[in-house]
Amino acid sequence: MALSYQALRSRLIEAGLLPASKLALVAWYVLALDVILYGLQRLFGRLRIPAGSSLSGWVIFLSSVAIVLFAVIAVRWLKVKLLWRLRNRLIVTYVFIGVIPVVLLVVLALGSFYLFAGQFATFIVTTALDSDLKSLQAANSAIAHNLSAPEQRGTSGEPSILEGLRHTDSAWSHRQVCVWLDSRMLLNDAPPAVEPLTPTLPTSLRASFRGIVRDHGRLFLRAAEVIPAKGRRWTVLSSEPLDQALLEDLAANLGEVTLYASGLTLRKVDQAQTTSTQTSNAPASNPAEPGSNTTVATPGRGFVLDTGNEVTPTLSAGAVPPPSGALDRQVSFPTAISVVDWSSGDTLNLAAISVQTRVSKLYGRLFESLGAVAPAVEFSLLLVAIVFGVIEATALLIGLKLNRSVTGAVEQLYVATRHINRGDFSHRIPVRSNDQLATLASSFNLMTESIEKLIEEQKAKQRLEHELVIAQEVQAQLFPRDTPPMESLEVFGLCRPARTVSGDYYDFLTMGHEKLLLAVGDVSGKGISAALLMATIHSAVRAYCLEGIPLLREPATVGAAESFSGSSLSGAEVSPANLLGLLNHQLYASTPAEKYATLFLGVYDGRKDQITYSNGGHLPPIILGENRSIRRLDCGGTVVGLFGAPDYKETTVQLRRGEIFLAYSDGVTEPENEFGEFGEERLIELVRDNRDLPLSKISELVTAAVDDWIGAHEQPDDVTLVLARAF
Repeated sequence: MALSYQALRSRLIEAGLLPASKLALVAWYVLALDVILYGLQRLFGRLRIPAGSSLSGWVIFLSSVAIVLFAVIAVRWLKVKLLWRLRNRLIVTYVFIGVIPVVLLVVLALGSFYLFAGQFATFIVTTALDSDLKSLQAANSAIAHNLSAPEQRGTSGEPSILEGLRHTDSAWSHRQVCVWLDSRMLLNDAPPAVEPLTPTLPTSLRASFRGIVRDHGRLFLRAAEVIPAKGRRWTVLSSEPLDQALLEDLAANLGEVTLYASGLTLRKVDQAQTTSTQTSNAPASNPAEPGSNTTVATPGRGFVLDTGNEVTPTLSAGAVPPPSGALDRQVSFPTAISVVDWSSGDTLNLAAISVQTRVSKLYGRLFESLGAVAPAVEFSLLLVAIVFGVIEATALLIGLKLNRSVTGAVEQLYVATRHINRGDFSHRIPVRSNDQLATLASSFNLMTESIEKLIEEQKAKQRLEHELVIAQEVQAQLFPRDTPPMESLEVFGLCRPARTVSGDYYDFLTMGHEKLLLAVGDVSGKGISAALLMATIHSAVRAYCLEGIPLLREPATVGAAESFSGSSLSGAEVSPANLLGLLNHQLYASTPAEKYATLFLGVYDGRKDQITYSNGGHLPPIILGENRSIRRLDCGGTVVGLFGAPDYKETTVQLRRGEIFLAYSDGVTEPENEFGEFGEERLIELVRDNRDLPLSKISELVTAAVDDWIGAHEQPDDVTLVLARAF
């Protein structure tokens, strides 16, 4: 038999010969096509066929598509394999919510701390340089005012303050002082340890100045003070070389300080030139100084940082201190300082200072101003770090514990569902906590316990239903299965239980060839108890009726019509009233007070066309005449089995040719709907209108009418109907 496409695909997937998802199938198709095109490209290349070069673009495109598709498939596979378990999902969630933010914060804190440490290291150096510049400026101001005072009085003299500075401040042993009156130099005082330099007085210097300058290719800390006096101008200029000695002072108790004095130049360019970064291969604006240029855009103009062919250290002083501990990391950070070209006043020159030190050195410099308070600050910071660490560790442990409790509960529920799937309802989940998960586990245990009880009840119900089916089969054997052979009387009866078994009773019992016992009854209640009492009545009626019969032609069968050897009884004739009295005595003595039965007994004599009957509290049977007359058979007494010794009467009525005998239970006339009860009148009219039909057909019409009257509701009571028609 040929397999369908779906069946073949399913078998190939189960065998591992075909991907399960459509995306994987497309990915493999794309990869296969890519491999084929790659093979054709290599073949065309060896054969020198021009078409091979046109395939390279498709090979690259298909390779990219295949990589993307397989990456998506790999992500899906990892998601299925790693995130199927709830524990893994919670761990991943906890990592993204709790761990990754902490890691990012730690990285950000460490990065910020490193930047702060580097900035602080360079701040120490630049602050020292600025302090020296301020010292130079302050001294210049004092010298300028000292020199200008005698001139204002018309006298002149040597600046005595300069000698005082050299003797009192060791920093002035490396500083050079020059004085100009207008454009004429009056003083150029340089210490012996410094290489003498004759600075020029730039025309751009009109006021006070303080900064780092480049003069004759060297860097200086320089301050100038200009003071007008009597139409003339005094200019005092102090300089300190930015040399090895100064770097040694800056590096003292800090670390290694490196000066990059050359190779860094800012050049102004047009905006059109700043839209791209020039490389060493691109033409530079200054051919004499080629290099890698970095553009710093400004509105309308731009600056290009020309680093030359190579930036090399000019001076270096100090050394990186050894670490004081495992966490004492090295900090390296550069900073740029602005340099003024002294001759032109241009500020496009730059210099750079790089500081390499340790965290411990920066810590000491940061807190040295606190003095005795520093240990307390250190202890406070350490305590805060410890507290934060304990809080984070506690949060981590609590998160792991909660994660384990949740995943453990889910795992127990999963294992329990597998037990239930195998039919093991005795499995219980251990409950060790007092939370919602424990309540869920308890609810699950209660559910499995209830299911286990329901299954046991279902089994017991099935056994009971099986026994009821057997009881129904046995009871069905008690009702007459064949119509008694009477030449002058046609009889038919039916009983349809409201439940599995019935409490209604009817029977036909032949007594010779011309006599027939008709019995119709209704036991109080429904179900098994009523059925058992009905079986008792059935057995008693048959036993009492057959007690005086000496010889049976063939064995009597329960529920079957008996036949006798003769047409007369050897004992007394059966009396319906006496029989009801015997039955009442038996039931009254052997059943509870609430158990009783209504019973109609009638003996039909075919030779006389008469019915001798006694009614023990049953609904009176009706004889329907051909002239639409009605006769009710209500002679008798009370119900059977309720009182000790009631008096039952009997009488005889004529059953003429064509008349119909109708006996029924309350299950026929008492069913209700929104219009009321079905009623006796409706039953009589239905039988009367169809009196010419066979009795079995009339019974079907009656039961169908009752069903239509009830509608979709459940049948409220047993339906029993007995019909007889005389010929």
